[in-house]
Amino acid sequence: MEYEFTIIVPLYNEAENLIRVEEKLASYIQKAPIKTSVLFVNDGSKDNSLTLVEDICQRNEAFHFISFDRNRGLSAAIKAGIDYCKAPLVGYIDSDLQTDPEDFNLLLEHIGEFDLVTGMRTNRKDSFKKNLSSLIANGIRRSFTHDGMDDTGCPLKVIKTDYAKRIPMFKGLHRFLPAMILLQGGKIVQIPVRHYPRIAGEAKFHLMNRLVGPFLDCFAYLWMKRNYINYQVAKKDNF
Repeated sequence: MEYEFTIIVPLYNEAENLIRVEEKLASYIQKAPIKTSVLFVNDGSKDNSLTLVEDICQRNEAFHFISFDRNRGLSAAIKAGIDYCKAPLVGYIDSDLQTDPEDFNLLLEHIGEFDLVTGMRTNRKDSFKKNLSSLIANGIRRSFTHDGMDDTGCPLKVIKTDYAKRIPMFKGLHRFLPAMILLQGGKIVQIPVRHYPRIAGEAKFHLMNRLVGPFLDCFAYLWMKRNYINYQVAKKDNF
């Protein structure tokens, strides 16, 4: 079946959330404005997440999965999802469901004009420490990238797949997706979306990997920006 939009769902030890993820996404794709599929990327979970994902995919035609041999990290999971995506549009949502799949519609409204549309979480339902570390990390990243984005950590995005596939991903680059679209000459925009508290499972990020990791990744981004190869073919023959 030809899909127009694929939603990537990276997951690591999220067994407590997966039935709720199935219900929410199955409900969404029934009323989505375009034909939509779901691609789970199991990032080497050590609980029974993979078993649950396999069962979910067996009973839902539009749900599919890939599973890593071991834990590789969020950036690797997103890259794998993009690599396996065949639809012209690719999205991304976290399996903790702190954002609402229905808000993809808000992003899809703008994807014709833009090449990446990212959510911006409003009225965040996280702890003070988590909100503060996110604010600091976003400020640091924005000072390096000048991408104008206030919340690149928002786990709700829609990207034109041909742009997404040209992103040379490295560990931590999921925080720089808007900046990487800009390097290709693409257009980006952020749209306010709803945010909810985590009600099951455990957060995978803490103060140190919200601040130290993003700071160091900024230097990797600067190296890539200096060396990034970008071109457009003006003419070709019929080969």
